[in-house]
Amino acid sequence: QVQLVESGGGLVQPGGSMRLSCVASGRIFSTNSMGWYRQAPGQQRELVARVFSGGGTIYADSVKGRFTISRENSKNTVYTVYLQMNNLKPEDTAVYYCNYYTGTDYWGKGTLVTVSS
Repeated sequence: QVQLVESGGGLVQPGGSMRLSCVASGRIFSTNSMGWYRQAPGQQRELVARVFSGGGTIYADSVKGRFTISRENSKNTVYTVYLQMNNLKPEDTAVYYCNYYTGTDYWGKGTLVTVSS
């Protein structure tokens, strides 16, 4: 099993910044990808950004140029993925979920990000 623990959500004003973190531990494989998804009220869960074990990244068009995903690992036993979010907009308000994939999907419990003045 893989455990994912997210942190960093909260309330931020439009134009502000926030960083989300997700720590993956447990049955970790070096070949994996990690990402962030979000789900706004009444909407489907959508991909925000993903980073692959080789370092490649993909982003949703709506966050390109504003969000940056990165990852680090500690002795291949703990992986941490970050989502740096800049110039936040009210439409970024959602529950953000961490995802770890290595043939099977694992999900965090989610952290709420609210962008409002």
